[in-house]
Amino acid sequence: MKTPLALLILSLAWAGTAFAQRPAPLYPDIAPVCAPEDLRKVALPHTTIEAVTVDQAEGSVRITAIVTHPPAGDRVKVWIALPLKNWNGRFMGTGGGGFTGGNPGSLRGPVAQGFAAASTDTGHEGGSGAYALNANGRLNWQEIRDNAYLGIHAAAITGKALATAFYGQPPRYAYFVGSSTGGRQGLMAAQRYPEDYDGIVSGCPAVNWAAMVPGTFWPQVVMNEAKHFVAKAKLDAATAAVIAACDGDDGVRDGVIDDPMRCTWDPRALVGTKIGDDTFTEADADVVRKIWEGPRGHGGRVLWHGLTRGSNLFALAGTEGTPLTGKPFGVAHDWLKFFLVQNPQWDWTTITRGEFELLMNQSVELFGPTFSADNPDLTRFRERGGKVILTHGLADQLIPPQGSIAYYERVQQRMGGAGKAAEFARLFLVPGVDHGFRGVGATPSPATLQTAIIAWVEQGRAPDRLLGESRDAAGKVVRARPLFPYPQFTKYRGTGSPDEAANFIAASPAAH
Repeated sequence: MKTPLALLILSLAWAGTAFAQRPAPLYPDIAPVCAPEDLRKVALPHTTIEAVTVDQAEGSVRITAIVTHPPAGDRVKVWIALPLKNWNGRFMGTGGGGFTGGNPGSLRGPVAQGFAAASTDTGHEGGSGAYALNANGRLNWQEIRDNAYLGIHAAAITGKALATAFYGQPPRYAYFVGSSTGGRQGLMAAQRYPEDYDGIVSGCPAVNWAAMVPGTFWPQVVMNEAKHFVAKAKLDAATAAVIAACDGDDGVRDGVIDDPMRCTWDPRALVGTKIGDDTFTEADADVVRKIWEGPRGHGGRVLWHGLTRGSNLFALAGTEGTPLTGKPFGVAHDWLKFFLVQNPQWDWTTITRGEFELLMNQSVELFGPTFSADNPDLTRFRERGGKVILTHGLADQLIPPQGSIAYYERVQQRMGGAGKAAEFARLFLVPGVDHGFRGVGATPSPATLQTAIIAWVEQGRAPDRLLGESRDAAGKVVRARPLFPYPQFTKYRGTGSPDEAANFIAASPAAH
């Protein structure tokens, strides 16, 4: 199973490829103190420098290093890119998507902005979850740990060490930028290795990986149990109908549900509606309702969050063929097949709701401590001056934003309350955009997020708002909205164009 294209594009987009403004240099007129080939001689524990090349077009030295963790025979590949000139004095780590730890292409953007940068494959090639099983069919725990957290730490240590050797000065600040899996990696670094990064931008993070990933299989369980698979046209119709029903709840008709968790529209209202040559039925409505409700176990026990109203249902409730059959999300299918059932030939169509609940329990208890970046105790990260900006699209079709909200609220509780937590961690929710931060909503650009995290870390300017923008195909801004830190939300003043940021203010939850 290859990494879904959307996740790969997302990991590249969030790795600085769209950063427009080069940060001011921290070491004016600094130049390399050794030749690129001399980097082969840098001695690092359990690390082999495999290749050093000069990319003249990019203006960088590219290094490939292999890191191991004795006594295991693992191979964590780390890609490093160092600007040949105009280094800005900073280091940037970049994240991956799905089971992919990262990729060398994600370093182009940071290097263009003067960053020394690193990424890693986190110990295995490709985007399949098959790496979890060794040749004997048993769990490959070393590579699992590499993918979960050791690989991203190796990239930070190796990248910063080689930057120090090349320039004769250490990076003064280190940043991590990632979304989805990359968002989880950034939070994992803050929790396990708080010395690795000073500033982290974590987008739509897979915080509760061990619950979230099997939870994305729920729509297929629902349809399989009901023996009723819903066509894409009907799922799209339900999404369009709920947006139309709840769009105006915030006082603005703009094709966006600003607070989908407060929307209660029921798909039964669509029953009897003609959709193409078919009719929306009670069975269709029941499937959609259960997907929005989210995974439920014995006695109605909540296992995970459901997709928000207004998100793309087909991403997880995929169907194909005639007659229709299910088409599971690849990352979830691989997780159940390789990590939980541990049988590459497992026939997912045999799954029952009871078996699904047991697999969810197994996932959380067995892999939660390893994969889930849900520890709210960020004391060490805060004490060394670390800052983190979390963002999540409220129409995320893969990772429900409720998970990020719940995690952030736990951080607030653990770290001394909302005010204390906001001194180093802030969450921005983005209405109307999906897992790739695409949609009709206005979203902050990578450049905006980079500027915000650097200003917070280096100048102490906490982001009280972010500017979100929506652009047309020609790149023209057609909508701008301010975004405020959770739990504040953006409220229309009541007058003026709803496409202009000046006509919106911050409001507290009590204003709902």
